[in-house]
Order: sequence, then structure tokens, then C-alpha cells
Amino acid sequence: MATTLPVPIAFELPEGWRAASPDEAGAPGAAFVAVHPRPDAGFTANITIDGEYRPDAATLSEIADASVERMRRAVGSVEVTTRRETGSAEAPGLTQTLALSAAVKGAYLDLVQAQAYLSLLDVTDPARRVVLRLVLTATAAQFPEVLEDFQDFVRTVRPDTGQTS
Repeated sequence: MATTLPVPIAFELPEGWRAASPDEAGAPGAAFVAVHPRPDAGFTANITIDGEYRPDAATLSEIADASVERMRRAVGSVEVTTRRETGSAEAPGLTQTLALSAAVKGAYLDLVQAQAYLSLLDVTDPARRVVLRLVLTATAAQFPEVLEDFQDFVRTVRPDTGQTS
């Protein structure tokens, strides 16, 4: 069952990508899923969004480490190939890229995940921190083709204040 985000956000999907049901896309814990129009080797590249309140003091690196450990428990071999802190003190972020091999429809595929973690602080109460996780998953072969779409997508994510511009 799909979850909801703790705060409303707005974003723009890259051209050609379409929203999909998290349950049907195999990402039941995601709040939102978008899929690429062209599968590769039987796998459809996808973008997922999830997030939660994080009132604890965990750093984005610690949150990303925990995500890697969950992935290792689920699929086995996971390698962090890049990690970089982004953003500012007021709007910190972290990106990492993971290489993994996972069973998809009975066959093992080499997959790559680009993960972006965005921290949103409540301006009236900084203890109310929300961490969003935006994830692109694609085959290793298709990853270079869809990475720019994901980067463009991440740049459009913002809190939804309900006001139109």
C-alpha cells in the first residue's frame, strides 16, 4: 500500500515519463512512482519518492547508510559508487549512486540507483525535519540515458505551498 508524504511537494516529471501506481510498479512503500516509456532487458526504469519526519539527529549520511543496509538485506550485493553532500545549511541534501544485482522476473540484472536525499526544515520549528528520498532505478545499460531526466526532475522538487506562480 502506497504511503503519503509528511508534507506536500510539487515537481515536474521529465518528458515521456508517466505516473504509475506504487503497488503495480512493485514499490508499495513509495508515495509516488513514475516509469520510463521504454523498458530495457525487461526492466522499466522508474523514479520513486518517499519521505518521513525525522525528529532525530541522524545525518543525511547516516540515513543514506541505513538505506544501503536495507537494500543489502533485500538484494544482497550493493556497492556505493559515489556519494556527495549537496545543498546548503538551510536546505541540505545528499546524493549517492548504488550498483546492485537483483532478480527481476527470474533473471539477475545489473541495476543502478541514483538516490537524492533532501532535508526540509519547518521554518517555525526546526525540530520538525522531513527527509525526502528520490530514487531513480534503471538497468546499468540504460542508466546513462535516464540520469539527466532524473537530475532535471530533482531540480523541480519543492514544497507545495498551495500557491500558483
